[in-house]
Amino acid sequence: MEKASDRLNKMAVSATLAMAQKSRDLQAQGIDVINLSIGEPDFDTPMHIKEAAKKAIDENFSHYPPVPGYDSLRKAIVTKFKRENDLDFTVDQIVVSTGAKHSIINVFLSILNPGDEVIIPAPYWVSYVDMAGLAEGTPVIVKCNIDSDFKMTAAQLEAAITPKTRALIFSSPSNPTGNLYSKAELKSLAEVISKYPNLIVISDEIYEHINFVGKHESIAQFSEIKDRVVVVNGVSKGYAMTGWRIGYIGAPLWIAKAVTKLQGQFTSGACTIAQKASEAALNAGAEQCQEMTAIFKKRRDNVLNFMKDIPGLKTNIPEGAFYVFPEVSYFYGKSYDGKTINNSDDLALYLLEKANVATVGGTAFGSPECLRFSYATSEEIMLEALKRIKKALAELK
Repeated sequence: MEKASDRLNKMAVSATLAMAQKSRDLQAQGIDVINLSIGEPDFDTPMHIKEAAKKAIDENFSHYPPVPGYDSLRKAIVTKFKRENDLDFTVDQIVVSTGAKHSIINVFLSILNPGDEVIIPAPYWVSYVDMAGLAEGTPVIVKCNIDSDFKMTAAQLEAAITPKTRALIFSSPSNPTGNLYSKAELKSLAEVISKYPNLIVISDEIYEHINFVGKHESIAQFSEIKDRVVVVNGVSKGYAMTGWRIGYIGAPLWIAKAVTKLQGQFTSGACTIAQKASEAALNAGAEQCQEMTAIFKKRRDNVLNFMKDIPGLKTNIPEGAFYVFPEVSYFYGKSYDGKTINNSDDLALYLLEKANVATVGGTAFGSPECLRFSYATSEEIMLEALKRIKKALAELK
């Protein structure tokens, strides 16, 4: 009998990956699809990082690594945390995994028991809810809207906490909104968290270096909660290394040990060559990320300027990452070819079909009134995509 587990049947397919696959399928048919659905820098990995990988191959880094990662990479991560974030970790508090996504599910599986509640501000990254469910936790969604730049307030956080609350997870800079929390905003959240000693914070900082407004701020900086914060990061976004699949955590020692135990039964250590490449990336420092970030900022400004001329799109100003997350509910109830646009998923499919542009509906991010655009593509391609979108939206009646 062909029957997948109940665990799997409860899990949704990743909406971003599903839309990316639809784009590839259409492209394989010869259709000129512009893919704005995937969160991947369109830059190649810098040469010094690739050279480090080649060197690692020549030096025979081809044997099983330690489960939590090479000590040399973990030391580089400790140095990075101190140099860039003024955070103090020891090597045994660092665990390297196969991407930040792997890091997050490791933490959930290590800290959650059935029925434990996980506070997730919405909009959220698509996998948070399903990951929490896989670990038998109960997601508690806190709805945030465009008028507050999609950010959760201290009052909203406090109202969501119950005796069953075990974790809070959020990203800053955010996927899907591109917004980030200021130091003052994080401090107000930390003041609430400090009152609840059972609450663990998972701070997803994978977009740290794609920041248009200044210094990155981590919630781990506040001493009153530092021993309950897991910082999740990696090399994918800031160093254009998505395919190398290296993420990591800086965590309280007991969580780092738990994650290492778990990872020892799941995947063991991450790819040796990718680890040595990541070591080179981190040791070179964040300055190498600045040129890419400047390009993303220019693209953001161009996208927002163009979107001003598209009736029905309500936008705010994202301060990092490479996403725009406009509110699109103006188009709900409108029709084409006898079909009605009822939600953002319908609208995303319409844009794929009519404009040959792939976006992602906001339902998967907990904000069905919005649509996610990634501008991790060239200005020329992005301009063409926006022209197609403007024309297609104008044809809805």
